Amino acid sequence: MQQYIARRGDTVSRIAARHGLTPEHVIQGNPWAGSQPYLYPGQVLQLPSAPRKRYAVQRGDDVYSIAALFGVGVEELEMLNPGVSSGRSCLPGKVLVLPAAARKAEVYLRGEYGPAELEADAAGLAERYSCVSSEIIGHSVLGKPLCLLRIGSGPRQLHVNAALHANEWLTAPCLMRFLEEYAAAFASGTDWHGHRPADWHRDWTLWAVPMANPDGVELVQEGAMKDHPFYEELMKWNCGRRSFRHWKANIRGVDLGDQFPAHWEEERDRRQVPGPAPRDYSGSAPLSEPEAAALAALAERIPGDAAVSLHSQGAEIYWNYRGYEPPESKQWAAKLAAASGYQAVELTGSDAGYKDWFIQRFRKPGFTVELGAGKNPLPAADFEDMALETGLILGAILSNVPI
Repeated sequence: MQQYIARRGDTVSRIAARHGLTPEHVIQGNPWAGSQPYLYPGQVLQLPSAPRKRYAVQRGDDVYSIAALFGVGVEELEMLNPGVSSGRSCLPGKVLVLPAAARKAEVYLRGEYGPAELEADAAGLAERYSCVSSEIIGHSVLGKPLCLLRIGSGPRQLHVNAALHANEWLTAPCLMRFLEEYAAAFASGTDWHGHRPADWHRDWTLWAVPMANPDGVELVQEGAMKDHPFYEELMKWNCGRRSFRHWKANIRGVDLGDQFPAHWEEERDRRQVPGPAPRDYSGSAPLSEPEAAALAALAERIPGDAAVSLHSQGAEIYWNYRGYEPPESKQWAAKLAAASGYQAVELTGSDAGYKDWFIQRFRKPGFTVELGAGKNPLPAADFEDMALETGLILGAILSNVPI
């Protein structure tokens, strides 16, 4: 066992990932950590040693097939299992200790995926791949940068945003993983799930804002300590609850999904939420919040030919808005549904969303994609499947016929 003193920003999942453990391992040694909503700086945890994975040699195995199976090096296997390379320790039934597999992806979950993880991964992708560029298009209420990633050089423009709702933060790494796989395939000249990223790059320019609500994401993941600049207000708006796992709004209690000037007044009157709240408060006016204003300004600066706003959950694709959508939107939605296994849904009774505004403003195809299924925040175990589904949907758009 080893002691670990919690620091600001620590969560059970992040500590577990840093030490090669699962969250269950951490809670097993510290039951109290599972009964409080967040860790507090200074709390002392007892951490077990990281468990080693093991493998029983099967008939026909050799050191090279085992190394390939688990994505590890032969030298690493030999270091932990002396003699395995010569065959002395590679007999059927022999139990081998496995080294940790090398990470092949820049973007992966190290516990919760928050603003710090996004900033590090965005810088990593821009440094590793010359086809990816990064810039800041604005700042959140608390001054966190709103990161924009660009890939492609084509004449058509695709806008994509994610994590507009705070407790839907898992959509951010899903978008980032697709950007990484796109960039890697383009750089190596290989196909991606039957698509040709070289054609995407030639035909489209993709503008991605992976975390549109960084303040809210951080609040959901880490809570609010007493030194938080909005602590008193947040506790009031949250009815005294210390857990913010259900929080959708930005840090001022404004739901960014109801902030756009597309029949905004009707959405406000329908919601009937008079002031700041965890969700559904439309704000004092359209685009009153810097996060929503930055997304709208980007689309005005670079008018798009299509747009996608990634949300969770429901495994559905919304494609229409009050008849403003162009005729091809329904056919596009059917293609996206076929690619992902999601359901294309004609939605009514909803206004003021990013997709709504984009369709009304530009008369171009716009989509709200509800990734995954379950209850927000969705579990980290769903990440790999959701990331693939994100890629299949965006890949279907980028491979679509000219508008």
